[in-house]
This record gives sequence, C-alpha cells and structure tokens, in this order.
Amino acid sequence: METVETVTVSVDGGIQGDFRGAVKPGGRGRRQVTLIERIDWEAAMAEVGRNIAWQERRANLLVEGLDLPQADGVRLRIGATVLIEVTRECNPCERMEALAPGLRAALTPDWRGGACARVLQGGTIAVGDPIIIEDRA
Repeated sequence: METVETVTVSVDGGIQGDFRGAVKPGGRGRRQVTLIERIDWEAAMAEVGRNIAWQERRANLLVEGLDLPQADGVRLRIGATVLIEVTRECNPCERMEALAPGLRAALTPDWRGGACARVLQGGTIAVGDPIIIEDRA
C-alpha cells in the first residue's frame, strides 16, 4: 500500500493503480473504491491497544469530518468531478487479525470497517478534497 496526494479515478478502473477497482466482464464494480473514517480506525486502534497506520486496512480513502452513510445507494461527490455510489459495507477480513489480535472484531460494529462504492463519474481527487453526500440512487 502507498499513500498519494492526488489520484485519478475512472468508471472502468476505479482508483488508478489498484487492480481491485477494475470492473470484471459481467461485473457490477461494487468494490471499486473503499473508504474508511479516521474516527472509526482510531476507535478500532484504541480497542486493540495498537497504533497501526490506516492504510494497513487496505482502504483506498481515509475520510475525515464526514459520517459515511451506512446505506447502499447513497451517492458521494468527491472534489469537483468524482461521483461514487455506496454499494455495501466493507467487511473486515482475516488479514486484520494478522495485524493485531481482535482487530477484525473491532472493525465489525456499525460499518466501522468502512464502505465499498462503485464509480459513477471519474476524475481526479486529492488529499483534502471535500466529500459531499449528494443523494440516493
């Protein structure tokens, strides 16, 4: 995992450089972009008594100052052009246990592990870009 200041997001490929965002033939692209709230990651870290960098969660975007919607179909505008739609909760996997015992359980309640989304409109996003809840599909 690497952190970048600016990245391109596309309807067909998701976040540039993340192969998991590419829409497979016949696929729906339900996991093109993953987001996690800083406050949720910090709460999980406090629960397991560790201080692990957020990118170890393997989420694409760390969100601060916004309570991510916990409902499929909600659309989020990121920066001036990118539009994504929440498709589901991002459930923590067994890899989280390898990072810290109890981390998978700490990320489980109330969508604390984050949200998955599909890209509806691409563009470029940068650290600090505003994220606005637009509407439901």
